[in-house]
Amino acid sequence: MPHHHDHDCAHEHDHDHDDHDSLSTGAQDNLYQYIDRANVMALNADDNCKGSDAIKPWHERTSEDKVISFVESEADDQLIIRIPFTGSVKLRSVLLKTGPADLTPLKVVLFANEDNLDFQDVADRKPTQEFDIAQGREVGEYAVKTAKFPNVSSLTLFFPSSQGAETVRIYYIGLLGTWTERKSNPVITVYEAQANLADHQKIQGTEGNFSAFQS
Repeated sequence: MPHHHDHDCAHEHDHDHDDHDSLSTGAQDNLYQYIDRANVMALNADDNCKGSDAIKPWHERTSEDKVISFVESEADDQLIIRIPFTGSVKLRSVLLKTGPADLTPLKVVLFANEDNLDFQDVADRKPTQEFDIAQGREVGEYAVKTAKFPNVSSLTLFFPSSQGAETVRIYYIGLLGTWTERKSNPVITVYEAQANLADHQKIQGTEGNFSAFQS
């Protein structure tokens, strides 16, 4: 049953600037600028939140200032966030800051190039990869199997449950990898040098040697 929250998708002040050393190179291959943020979508997000609220620049990854938003689920503790890219991505890692405490998701389930997943779909679809999420206020890095994410145009993150709370909360989603411009296939049009009357539909009520295309 839906329930209501007394929050506005923002936190007062709770700073944590201690990143893990493995994240030190993240600024170089951070994919933030290649995310189509206007089309990031969240299912079952609180009405005051948008999916893009958790998509932040690298330097804001640990910030919890009141002006910096988070994404929280609404009716229960499940949440889907779909992130499209402006090109083709070879994904290396997913970065997450969640919580606090029992608002932390139990796990994150990743689906590559699944543009229209809903909650029924994720229950029936085999994920590309999934990770358990540990409680903590730091940014966690989850290194994916790159062979499973070589050519990603969109990434869907499914958070199936919390660690005890009625909702889940996501402060930051970061993605590391390499981006290349998406190349569209050329459209090849074949023109007939001379019309073949046998290829065209005949007009009803005419002789057999008359077609809809006459020279």
